Amino acid sequence: MTARLLADMTTDEVRELLARPPTAALVPVGSVEPHGPHLPLATDTVIGEVTARRACDELAARGIAAVVAPSVPYGVTDFAEGFAGAVGVPADVLGALLRAIATRLLADGWGHVCLVSNHLEPAHDAVVRAAAQGLRASVASPLTRRWARTLTDEFKRGDCHAGRYETSLVIAAGARVAGDPRALPAVGVSLSAGIRAGRTRFREMGMDRAYTGAPAEATREEGEATYERLVEMVVTEVVEGLARTA
Repeated sequence: MTARLLADMTTDEVRELLARPPTAALVPVGSVEPHGPHLPLATDTVIGEVTARRACDELAARGIAAVVAPSVPYGVTDFAEGFAGAVGVPADVLGALLRAIATRLLADGWGHVCLVSNHLEPAHDAVVRAAAQGLRASVASPLTRRWARTLTDEFKRGDCHAGRYETSLVIAAGARVAGDPRALPAVGVSLSAGIRAGRTRFREMGMDRAYTGAPAEATREEGEATYERLVEMVVTEVVEGLARTA
């Protein structure tokens, strides 16, 4: 089965698919926030959508019928305050929306719901995880130590907001990259270190152009290799989630 988009399906097609379990619905959860002068505001959503679509093929190979549900493109984006294009929503609003979506998908007959989140702001991650608690649902996020250790050195250091890590992923996705990221100087600001120091805004951390890391070093090859790891993350979370409720 090729990757399916739930929004493109008819009600009869959904009913027929649900009649052949196991099934799963993948919900990309992104953000509308600045990613430097070169990457789109929807970067986190783009990465989640590409990962979810590719994961559908891997899940199909394991006999699991999976679809990509419509994305939730808004997230908690307090860190980007003061930058044009930072359009976030309150944590309680996002949490209520995600839980309602997951609950209705499960009520519709999907065996498992996976919230695929690549927006790494701590408050956002916390609310996504809370929304899945107590449901037949999981969260696939690189912030989990289990998956973070499989990713690139830049990601592990924490200087990965619109740097080499995310720029490589956007290039591999075929999404728009403005200008030439090779002209951008590296910024050695670790988000994780800044968060541990109690800083809660990009500007406080020294990210004056809303990026950190080395976008000039980004490559399509690295993006493709990273998508393989992110797909493995989603597939594993879904397979393990289905096994818990079997």
